[in-house]
Amino acid sequence: MIFELSSELLFPPAHLAEEDGLLAVGGDLSSERLLLAYMSGIFPWYSEGDPILWHSPDPRFVLFPHRLIVSHSMQKLMKTNRYHITFNTCFDEVIQQCSKVKRKDQEGTWILDEMIKAYRALHEKGFAISVEVWNEKEVLVGGLYGVKLGRFFAGESMFSLESNTSKLALIETIRQSDVAMIDCQVYTSHLASLGAEMIKRDEYLEILGDLVGMAPR
Repeated sequence: MIFELSSELLFPPAHLAEEDGLLAVGGDLSSERLLLAYMSGIFPWYSEGDPILWHSPDPRFVLFPHRLIVSHSMQKLMKTNRYHITFNTCFDEVIQQCSKVKRKDQEGTWILDEMIKAYRALHEKGFAISVEVWNEKEVLVGGLYGVKLGRFFAGESMFSLESNTSKLALIETIRQSDVAMIDCQVYTSHLASLGAEMIKRDEYLEILGDLVGMAPR
């Protein structure tokens, strides 16, 4: 069954989600609710005109840093020093660029104005981060943003204006942080090429609880 959220700050257990991962509808995008969602293995994902939809798919698509695959072509690109990478220097520009990315089999974007506002608030509180890739002309050409809690990172979206720059952003996120699991949410071949894999939701929740210091639900 799909649960309808009220103003009360709580979620049903993630394992009660429908087969397609949909768990609940409604609520709000306050920082407090978003943080509780991520700590509970749940994330918002919906389109314009829909109510807020909360998901917890099974299996879950994740990337463990120790299983990261860096191809020979990526290694060569990294050695050219054509790009440099920064953290949290232009969160708004990164999320705006991510909202413009055209995705296969998806009309429009799920990164709506209210989403941008909500993640900006998380960023101001220190929980949402951005990673920026700049070319030799100091133009922003790639990046990503997501939510970091303890040693857990939920990658929300990424973009590339030049080939492989979003991959550079993710690789550098792993290299320069202490994250032990990156939540990629749902399968993409782009992230699978970097070593992302499917794991059962129960395993995901157990690892998540250890990394953020909260028992799985």
